[in-house]
Amino acid sequence: MIKVIGKSLCMILPLLLISGCWDQKQVEKRAYVYAIGLDKAEKENRFKITYLIVNPEYGTLATGGSSDANPYEIISFETPDLITSRNLANAVVAKEITYDLLKVFLVSEELARDENFIRWIYDATKDREIRRDNYFVITKEKVTDFLEENDPKLETRIQTYFNLILERGIETGIIPKSELHRFFKITEADADLFLAIYGTTRKEDEEQQPKEEDDILAGQLKTKGITNKTQFLGSAVFKEGKMIAKLTGEETRISVLLNDTLDTSDILTTYPDPFDERFQIAARIVKKSHNKVKMNFKNGPGEIDVTVPLTVEILSDHSMTNIGKSSQKREQLRKFLEEKLSQKMRVFIKKTQEEFKGEPFGWSLIARKQFLTIPEYEKFDWMKSYPNMKVNLKVDVHFGKFGKQGEVPNLNKVRD
Repeated sequence: MIKVIGKSLCMILPLLLISGCWDQKQVEKRAYVYAIGLDKAEKENRFKITYLIVNPEYGTLATGGSSDANPYEIISFETPDLITSRNLANAVVAKEITYDLLKVFLVSEELARDENFIRWIYDATKDREIRRDNYFVITKEKVTDFLEENDPKLETRIQTYFNLILERGIETGIIPKSELHRFFKITEADADLFLAIYGTTRKEDEEQQPKEEDDILAGQLKTKGITNKTQFLGSAVFKEGKMIAKLTGEETRISVLLNDTLDTSDILTTYPDPFDERFQIAARIVKKSHNKVKMNFKNGPGEIDVTVPLTVEILSDHSMTNIGKSSQKREQLRKFLEEKLSQKMRVFIKKTQEEFKGEPFGWSLIARKQFLTIPEYEKFDWMKSYPNMKVNLKVDVHFGKFGKQGEVPNLNKVRD
């Protein structure tokens, strides 16, 4: 009897394992969407959707290195919503549309500034296949034009290009960490401003070069050579689910440094040399600890005291003054950098109060701790109160290394 039961189990168990594959679908029977683009449509209450469909086997051994296979496909059409568009796409695309590889949401600036944009984008919360960690990018031109003009020269697969350039841009601070989840979270909290990645393939004709190298937007960086026209630089500002302004690369970096919920690991920039006005000093800025933010709401609209601790590594010494070897020069440079950084941050904070009437620094999360109950915090109305607050800011600079070789030769002795 025991042998019969044992044989029966051996026959039944494999059947249970096999049944788990009844709904599996082959890779070649699916169309993998990597990016979704949204543009304004000509008809009212509709928008244009663009699918960037990638070939996951392109550039791998599965294709046998053949150059005949297409790396990606772009398709655009008008739709009333984000959900039913997948079935509409099958009028052209033979395979089943899937979002398994979806990673980027692109929205044109024109649509992002529309009052109805928030109605369309919230469709993304309804579809189970759309993950909340997708990158959220705003394009200056129409998304269809952006994707057609985008032409990476080194990356074989388009999805690799987007992953690398967006990840690296976030690390350097020239673009913010922008995801769908963060957009929905900040929009629903109705207290802070949201920053989205800003990009374009169109270059602007600037008569005057910007005063500082990172005080520019996507499209303003002048480049020459055989390279991709696409630039990701700066950010788009959202208030209550609608785009209201743009920030340059420098302003985006300031926002990242003032916001402890945003991370950056490799900020390289330049400052005027206080020892010789002809030159610039290259520096790496590292933020090793959180900002110290204190708030007082007892008197008047409120007061905020902010201390930003920064570690600065000096990477150039074109004036040949040997800053690292002189404590007096290091102290002079430290005070200069603290004043320079503080001034820039104060100017930008004033801009957020006067122009945007809101802040992208995540300070509302700290303000909540100052109230005993949620109703008290809601009655205070952070977004309406912030423009009238007094903000005191201080930058605390500590020096790191002065380059791999800290000492430079005496120029007079070299040329003696």
